[in-house]
Amino acid sequence: MGYNWQWQRVPRYLFQVFEGEFFPGPLLMGLVVTLEISAIALLLTIIIGLGAAILRLSGSIAGRWIVLAYVEAIRNTPLLVQLYIVYFILAPILGMDRFWAGVLALAIFEGAFAAEIFRGGIQAVRLGQWEAAWTLGLSRAQAYRLVVLPQALRVILPPLAGLGVSLIKHSAIVSVIAIFDLTNEGRNVISDTFMTFEIWLTVAALYLCVTVTLSLAVQGLERRLRGTAA
Repeated sequence: MGYNWQWQRVPRYLFQVFEGEFFPGPLLMGLVVTLEISAIALLLTIIIGLGAAILRLSGSIAGRWIVLAYVEAIRNTPLLVQLYIVYFILAPILGMDRFWAGVLALAIFEGAFAAEIFRGGIQAVRLGQWEAAWTLGLSRAQAYRLVVLPQALRVILPPLAGLGVSLIKHSAIVSVIAIFDLTNEGRNVISDTFMTFEIWLTVAALYLCVTVTLSLAVQGLERRLRGTAA
């Protein structure tokens, strides 16, 4: 039995223009929520990852073991399970709504991977740079901020960009806790219209546009950093 394609109906679920006014459709509104979740989660991911990496490289034995336990626990358990733990256990305790529960779960998950990326980038900086920082009388925090991290950025940026792309794709999982992101809105449109293939292909195209744009932006930043280094 042939499938009855109805692509002509898809644009109204993206946006409509009525009397010169622009009205976003459910898919576009879902995309905005996805971008909000991804942007906030990425910022928290960077903070968590950098903090965990610095703590693991510190002289604190307890700190190293705490970070190691965090990284191994997160990397070896499913994101869906972690999301449910945050949503059903941590969120009620902390008084968070489902939006922030989704953001926190994503940040904790991706932060474990970011910690290893930052650790590798920091360790790639030559020991002589640390010695130069000590010679100048810089504190450890100043050495990180002024000497080590700017040099480590060139090593960190490519895998961190890949992590950002993964985060955007992983953000679709927050739809299971009834956050009206792009995936959830797509599912709702399908239940109303039965345009399964058209809507899922459109949703996939929107995710692809976002991830490709992010990748191109990071590539441009990499070229600029290489030009500055040269």
